[in-house]
Amino acid sequence: MTIKVGDTLPETKFKIMTADGPAERSSSDLFAGRTVVLFAVPGAFTPTCHNNHLPGFVEHADTILSKGVDEIAVVSVNDVFVMNAWAKATGAEKITFLADGSADFAKAIGLELDASGAGLGIRSKRYAMIVKDGKVTALNIEEMPGKAEVSGAAGILAAL
Repeated sequence: MTIKVGDTLPETKFKIMTADGPAERSSSDLFAGRTVVLFAVPGAFTPTCHNNHLPGFVEHADTILSKGVDEIAVVSVNDVFVMNAWAKATGAEKITFLADGSADFAKAIGLELDASGAGLGIRSKRYAMIVKDGKVTALNIEEMPGKAEVSGAAGILAAL
């Protein structure tokens, strides 16, 4: 079943890179008692994700954060080392990069994407959501993985 507005996000673990190396961050740590903008991409460094989706959030990070958002995070079905390299390559210092390497989170919320036909395996659909204290208050899912329109920073700003 696909997550929808009003649902509570499931408990899961993401991998993040810290100064001491890879670490886990739980969904409860990320979302409990906080307002978070979470957006998902099918893959780090892929053309639409790298050139269209992430840049809007980098450009508008201060505006998003000024609307009462505690954190902006991007999640992808990539390993923590790829996500860390992507963070460094983009200079996206105000965005948290979450690795969902086995697609556990994507599957738990029903937003996995089978990209096996393109040689990419199971990935995440492209979406953006606003989460308040663990509950989804806005959810914008792209119909096509190669588009970053409703899930972009402008769509989230309109919903805040």
